[in-house]
Amino acid sequence: MTAYEAELVVDRREFAADGVLALTLRHPLGDQLPAWEPGAHIDVVLGPGLERQYSLCGDPADRTQWRIAVLREPDGRGGSVHVHERLSQGDQVRVRGPRNHFRLEPAPRYRFIAGGIGITPILPMLAAAEAVGAEWTLLYGGRSRQSMAFTKELGLYGDRVTIAPQDETGLLDLASVLGDVPKSTLVYCCGPGPLLDAVEERAPSGVLHVERFQAKEQPVGEDGEFEVELARSGLTLIVAPDVSVLDTVRAAGVEVLYSCAEGTCGTCETDVLDGTPEHRDSVLTQEEQENGETMMICVSRCRGRRLVLDV
Repeated sequence: MTAYEAELVVDRREFAADGVLALTLRHPLGDQLPAWEPGAHIDVVLGPGLERQYSLCGDPADRTQWRIAVLREPDGRGGSVHVHERLSQGDQVRVRGPRNHFRLEPAPRYRFIAGGIGITPILPMLAAAEAVGAEWTLLYGGRSRQSMAFTKELGLYGDRVTIAPQDETGLLDLASVLGDVPKSTLVYCCGPGPLLDAVEERAPSGVLHVERFQAKEQPVGEDGEFEVELARSGLTLIVAPDVSVLDTVRAAGVEVLYSCAEGTCGTCETDVLDGTPEHRDSVLTQEEQENGETMMICVSRCRGRRLVLDV
């Protein structure tokens, strides 16, 4: 299935917090945008070689607009600075998606944990949980109260939301959220890597869902040469030790969707028809990796000598 791709107009720019710019995107002709569910993100093409993923943080029921929020990172790779300094109201920007590897699974109870800009995918999850009458709480941390986005919107939920700026309360009290997780409760967390690592260490098995904005450090694995057969293209290729499956496929003239090339966005997810992938992504759950039905061809490799892909 071909992903939606269009030039959208920056309809509104407003600061959601110090250093956090919220953008509302619309179709220039007023067309409806594709439906999405909490946890979804879009690819935003800012220029040649400058493509970034941002979580949708507006109202899924409003098909006339998409909202994203971008944290300015002066020491980043340039995407956020471009958005803050060069993307003006009325400009058009190419967008693909939405895609979702962070879906809100049905449950009677949720515990949400967000750090910094990680509040963006969590925000529509709260509204969805509220709409179905689920019990939920949110623990939301950031460097300072002024740097934490959407606190005014979150204030509408009362004491179910705990705002915990680090300069006022210190590090997040994860023990209070994860120490006694009741049965049938799911935990959703998004934020910086150290927060996710800490949550993964403490959360009970089988209840945690996370989304990473940066690739998780992976253990060194097999980097040897292997063969990849592209079933639909009728090609068999050799993947060299220092070349990704993605680059090998593209070098052979086969076009495939990709974006981050770091194993965090899920755009290049590909069905595996035969063989065992060695997963090095930060998207698939442990269960999904063990099933081996798909792989992120930008970073993952082969545990063995041969893979057959549905490409």
